Amino acid sequence: MKLRSYWLDTATPAGDFRRTPLPRRADVVVIGAGLTGLSTALHLARDGAQVALVEEHTVGWGASGRNGGMATTGLAIGYPTAVKRYGQARAGAMFHAYNDAIDTVEKLVAEEGIDCHFDRVGKLTVASKASHYDGYQRAADMLADIGHEVRLVPPERIHTEIGSDAFPGGLVDPLGAAVHVGELCAGLARAGVRAGVSIHEDCEVTELRKAGGARHDVHTSRGVIRADRVVVATSGYTGGALPWLRRRIVPIGSYIIATEPLSQELVDEIMPTRRVASDTNRVCYYFRITPDNRLLFGGRARFAVSVRESDAKSGRILHQGMLRIFPQLKGKRIDYCWGGLVDMTMDQMVHAGERDGVIHSVGYSGHGVQMATHMGSVIARMIAGDEDANPWRGLPFPAVPGHVGPPWFLPPAGAFFRLLDKIN
Repeated sequence: MKLRSYWLDTATPAGDFRRTPLPRRADVVVIGAGLTGLSTALHLARDGAQVALVEEHTVGWGASGRNGGMATTGLAIGYPTAVKRYGQARAGAMFHAYNDAIDTVEKLVAEEGIDCHFDRVGKLTVASKASHYDGYQRAADMLADIGHEVRLVPPERIHTEIGSDAFPGGLVDPLGAAVHVGELCAGLARAGVRAGVSIHEDCEVTELRKAGGARHDVHTSRGVIRADRVVVATSGYTGGALPWLRRRIVPIGSYIIATEPLSQELVDEIMPTRRVASDTNRVCYYFRITPDNRLLFGGRARFAVSVRESDAKSGRILHQGMLRIFPQLKGKRIDYCWGGLVDMTMDQMVHAGERDGVIHSVGYSGHGVQMATHMGSVIARMIAGDEDANPWRGLPFPAVPGHVGPPWFLPPAGAFFRLLDKIN
């Protein structure tokens, strides 16, 4: 079993950027070569900016290369909750921003010729409890009011969507998509280089020093770049060089396993529509079929920061969960097991804006594939002066109480969420 992301292991790297000469200045320095950073750099370079993209590790190394490969509609908090919190007009605009985000991924893939198995297979949300399914009709009616159509799957028809007896119904959103995120990251990197972006791997940012106005001297492990603008796209991997932002992000480990390639007959049995899927628990499972017929199965198996030992233990927990849902997979080999950090926020909302001349977009809360990619185009418009392009503009961004270093609070938080799943 490989303790490495399946997506990164099966993608063709865009190149080796560990020795790319560091420029002395740039119009924009983008920190973090995940989907937000790659998309931001590409869109800015298309507009004629001189862009340096710096990454502590390698392209796609963080959450962007370690997720479920799902580009889906909807907010992490759910549309009904968003209406209660922000009102129907604002909640509707936020919801539709996710539709726009999937469109952005699809458009970039087509424009840049990125072979990343992008496919609008639809999203299946399976009810973990009967009470959860009972709430689907109200949610569907509310979404219909803003022009978004979804379809309920009643208990007697659930086997048309999933070969499991674990769920008393489901909900299908036809706009959801599957994507090979390793190839998407590599493809965006190649497109960025073609547009003139200079990418610098093994290049840790150690300090930002203001140099007047929005300009900063970006100090890295490989030298200093004078930047007219700085964009931070580090999400759950935001470190001590950005303490204000770090205090507002909860880096939660999300873990995934992938089976050996399965026969077509078995795939047709367990996931006949090949949709991307998740359940409705707070500590949820998510799963899908990969392009080479593996079952990818993920979740918050343990509330801990991802390290190799933690990943292996989480993999064993996930394997047990997978077999409870799909007992047909007993005896099938697990080929991959890995973890990554999801950047949760106190309100489970995306936060994008500017502070002290530094632009940020973080807080995707497990819904980042599409929105992170989309926010690259939004940030480019923000830098061009279009503040109204930002769908998250003006949201309060509270710090996590007591969060000044490593997230000590993850184990008790995990226990609390699991308790809520049992009683609600």
